[in-house]
Order: sequence, then structure tokens, then C-alpha cells
Amino acid sequence: MVDVTKWPLFSLMGPQELSSVRRACVFGMSANEAIYITNDDEVYVFGLNCSNCLGTGDSQSTIVPKKLDFLSGRKVVSLSYGSGPHILLATEDGELFAWGHNGYSQLGNGTTNQGVAPMLVSANLLNKKVTVVACGSHHSMALTDSGEVYAWGYNNCGQVGSGSTANQPTPRRVSSCLQSKVAVGIACGQTSSLAVVDNGEVYGWGYNGNGQLGLGNNGNQLTPCRLVGLQGLCVQQIVSGYAHSLALTDEGLLYAWGSNTYGQLGTGNKSNQLSPVQIMTEKERVVEIAACHSTHTSAAKTQSGQVYMWGQCKGQSMMLPHVTHFACTDDVFACFATPSVMWRLLSIEHDDFLTVAQSLKKEFDNPETADLKFCVDGKYIYVHKAVLKIRCEHFRSMFQSHWNEDVKQVIDIDQFSYPVYRSFLEFLYTDYVELPPEDAIGLLDLATSYCENHLKRLCQHIIREESRRQRLLAAVCAVRYDAEVTQTTAFWQIDGNLLKISSVGPAAPEPSKTDFNPADDCRLGAGCCGDSRSDFSKDFMTPVISTYLH
Repeated sequence: MVDVTKWPLFSLMGPQELSSVRRACVFGMSANEAIYITNDDEVYVFGLNCSNCLGTGDSQSTIVPKKLDFLSGRKVVSLSYGSGPHILLATEDGELFAWGHNGYSQLGNGTTNQGVAPMLVSANLLNKKVTVVACGSHHSMALTDSGEVYAWGYNNCGQVGSGSTANQPTPRRVSSCLQSKVAVGIACGQTSSLAVVDNGEVYGWGYNGNGQLGLGNNGNQLTPCRLVGLQGLCVQQIVSGYAHSLALTDEGLLYAWGSNTYGQLGTGNKSNQLSPVQIMTEKERVVEIAACHSTHTSAAKTQSGQVYMWGQCKGQSMMLPHVTHFACTDDVFACFATPSVMWRLLSIEHDDFLTVAQSLKKEFDNPETADLKFCVDGKYIYVHKAVLKIRCEHFRSMFQSHWNEDVKQVIDIDQFSYPVYRSFLEFLYTDYVELPPEDAIGLLDLATSYCENHLKRLCQHIIREESRRQRLLAAVCAVRYDAEVTQTTAFWQIDGNLLKISSVGPAAPEPSKTDFNPADDCRLGAGCCGDSRSDFSKDFMTPVISTYLH
């Protein structure tokens, strides 16, 4: 699960408010604005409110989340933001809403008036169902369920794809060579646009001064052009940074092109690339890529869950993909991007993906998937034969055709207790042992019987630690109650750090002979303290401390 409080704005919210957040996006030139959707599909905003980008109907900033009643109950499926900033939001019903900065008609309402509240964008989109939205600096794009691409707003470099450089006040279908194509994805750089179609081809148009269109040159394009550098590849995902682009193929290959001032292409240098070049060639299969038009940062996630980042990372230029400890690409932007915006509308939900180890742990003692159960002390433990055979030589031998157990669905165990046997089976699924120290001896016997050497070592460690704890407790008790052991040579050789354990907090007053009650204060059992302290010290404590020291 993504921790949304990694973005400072959300760290102001209390636990109850955070628990209601289902989707969220942090945006703005300084990452000072945020929008989030709750579990019951209410839309809230808070932050600086630059250019009325919060859509609250006024220009007031707010640190307290405000609900956008106009969007109440509408299921949000896509959201994007520009640099003004302006906001685009698409609902499950295919409606498109826009608000915020509108100096270049990027809201698509035919005017240049600021959008102080969400307004429905309907021009040229009647009977169209918008599924995905994307924003550049001051231009906008929308993708419909039929694969049509629409663009509008600022068009100084041809980023609207209309064939001219005149600003486009309302949504206009991007046609030209996309006319007969079915688009499945769109992305915007600051002043450039990309689209990927259903056969895996990629098309680009708009500003190309850094090669961000990947066409092999740096000339602007007023209409879509196919990236021949990706010919023969089937691209599944495209993303754009400020002036660079990334593409991911169906085989998990990653390509990059465009501006490389901060190493955001991951090529090991800072040279711009006019055509796509493959990166991370020696890494495993890539399953997700991330970039955002307001940053120079790139990120990728591999099949095993490793997350890499490169480009501008907290002011540093990382020219090669660097592996992180993050669980998702979103964390890269929260912790290292400048500004620390979100690169997509973030889902604050549990990740359904489980590793092999996590899946095995989840299925232990699961009656729904098990094909075998052990009966111990009248209780059942549900397991899977295949797992037991893979993990344990004893079971590999047991589940053979000449053993009776191979055909049984229930196997009775009477040599070991339920806690011990369950811990053993759980160990086969998890590699961990969790049981009280008093049961560790029984598990050690089982491990010895089944020739499980690694499990034996774990049990021996548990027993040793418990023995050490008991010896330490005995030493502390003796010191605390001034037993005669303090007069021995062995005592005065004890490391002072050991004795400090007994004096955590303010020193307790020494008990008198008359009011001392060993049963109240000592956990070592009868005979430890009291009238027989002197004998106890000589017979037990001195050898215990000697053993501890040596």
C-alpha cells in the first residue's frame, strides 16, 4: 500500500481522514495543491489554489480539505494537470470536466476565462465517452473509448496536432495519420504530444527541439508522425517528462529519447537522443515506467518489484538507473522529484501482487486450496502435498506410492503436540519459526527426527537465547537484592554494561529485612530469594555468572 503521507500536504491529515482516501494527486509548480477521492466517491481539494486550480469557486487557498459538491458521487477514472495549473478529470460515465488556468483555452470551453469551478467540456465531444486525459504545460488531450484522440489549448509548436500553430479553443480530433487508427494511450510533455495505437505503433507531434518526438531530427511537427525508431516493436505504455519520453514494449523492453540534461534518459551520459535508444538492457523485464511533464525524473519497476530511478533526483543528475528500496514508482516522485508531484492519479489501495514467498505464506493452513490435512491433538492443519515434497525430504519419501500416507487425505500425528507440529509446517512455508521457547525443545526433537538441519539451528538459537535471558535475569536479581554473590571474584569481573540493566530509571530504595517479600519482586521462582538467599547465591548464582562470563 502506498503511503500518501510521503507527500507533505497529506502529512497534515489525521488517521481517520487518511483512511477514507482512495485516490489522490499532488500537483502544482511547487507541489502545493492536492485533490483526492474518498471511498464514497466524494472529491476534496486543498492547497495553494494558484489560478483557481482547486475549483472551489473562489481564489482562496485552504489547508483544510474542501469538498467539490459538483463532482459528488461521480466515479473518477482519469485525472491530469498542467503547469498553469489547469485540471482535467474524466468520470466513469465518460464525462470530461475542466477548471483552473485558461489563458490559452486549455479548458476547452471556447474562452480564455479562468475556470473557478469544474465545468463540463462538451464541445465536439457529444456522444463521446472520454476514458483517459492528459495535460501538457498549457494544452490538453483526451482519449475516447473508441480510440479517438482529441486535443486543444496552446498550440505554438503544433502540440494540438491540427496542422497549424493557432491555439485551439475547443476539443478537436487529432486526425491526419491517426484518422484510421485506434489509440490506446496518450501522453503529454510540456509542449509535445504522444499517442500509442492498438498495434503498438507510437506517434508524436508538437515541439521537438530536444528530440522528444523520437523522429530522428529536432524539427517541430504540426501533425502526428510515426516513430520509425520503434518499428517492429509493440509498445504498451508511453510516458513523457518535461522534454523526454519513455516507451515500454510488450516484451518488457524500455526505450528512451529526447532531452538528457539531467541524465533522465538513463544512457550514462547527458547527450540528447533524437531517436529511441534501449536502456536497462542488463536488467530484468520492466513492467512499469513513470515520468511527468513537470519534472526531469524517470522511474521504472521490474518484474520482481525492484524500482529504479534516474534523471534529476533531489538536485543530483543520475545518468544511470539506480535501484531503490521503494515498493512503487510513485515513491520516487514523492521523495526525489522536483517538484515532488505525483506522476499519475494514485490509487491508495492494497497491491494485489504477491511474491512467491508471500503467496506461500498466505496459503498455509488454508482449507480452500489444501489437498491434505494433518490431525494433531484433535485439530486440523491444512497443507499442500507439493509444497511439503519440495521443502522436506521426509515428506518427499512419505508421499511415494509404497507409503500408505500417499493416498490419505488426513494424516494423524501423535508423536508431537499441535503447537510444535504446526510451527514445523509453517516453517516449510515461510522459513520462519514463531513459537514460545518452552515449545522449542519439542520442535528441536521433531527437526532432529526429520533431519531438518536448518530448523535445528533455529531451535537451538531460540533455546540458547532463552537460556541466556534466564541467566541474565538471575544475575540481575542477585545484584538487586544484595545477594552474597556480589562479594565473589566473578561478580567484580562482570562488564559494567551488564549491571546497568538493573538500574534503568530511578534507583529503588534498598528493601529492609523486615518488609522484603521475594514473591513480590522476583520472577525466578520459589527458593530464589528470602531467607535462603545466602545458600542460593553460593550454590547457584556464582556458577551462573561464571558461565556467562566465560
